Amino acid sequence: MSENGKLLPIYEQFFTWQGEGIHQGRSAYFIRTFGCPVHCPWCDSAGTWHPDFVPKTIEKIHPKDLVANAKKNKASIVVVTGGEPTIHNLNELCTLCSEANLPVHLETSGAFEIKGQFDWITLSPKEWKFPLQENIQFAHEIKLIVDSHTAIDQWLKRFPNIAQAQTVWLHPEWSKRNDAKILDMITQWVKDHGDPYRAGYQMHKLFSADNKDNNSKPNVPLGGDKNLGY
Repeated sequence: MSENGKLLPIYEQFFTWQGEGIHQGRSAYFIRTFGCPVHCPWCDSAGTWHPDFVPKTIEKIHPKDLVANAKKNKASIVVVTGGEPTIHNLNELCTLCSEANLPVHLETSGAFEIKGQFDWITLSPKEWKFPLQENIQFAHEIKLIVDSHTAIDQWLKRFPNIAQAQTVWLHPEWSKRNDAKILDMITQWVKDHGDPYRAGYQMHKLFSADNKDNNSKPNVPLGGDKNLGY
């Protein structure tokens, strides 16, 4: 883990646009940290943690160099993602982004203490390591991954305060993006309940937007089955 003034382990960094949530479509410099103890079975960034897919070497980079890269690309926002970025101390990275007038956003499972002042927090809870209650309250938007016909109900029973969030996105798990029952359930839920619920999708994947930057690494298909669509 990085402490203040030290290097961060970075799996990749690339310039694209944000494909999800309230800020969808905005130009974004993505900083993907290495490491994640959550281990979702449908993870689309398993190269950050899965023993079968982790690279032989991981570059460690000073936050000032990450911010310099983001400024050079003239990104509207910086998105810190993972892996699970909050296992690292992100205070210095956030401070340097602020000094450079770069809004800094966080994508997290919410399972660990958040170390750093972020302009926007997207929390996507995972059942393999539950989020901290205080992180649910801090989040500007919640993204629920709908991978079964009971997923939404299960999350709301476990964490009722999710319903008090500003925005709750309902995303089909990517390998089930063409599952009519899952899609119909999301549609009906939004129609029945209204705000704060919204139907969501990973639009950047439709555009292959991340792949347009040569610094972006290919998605890693867990289990080696490329037909799953990870």
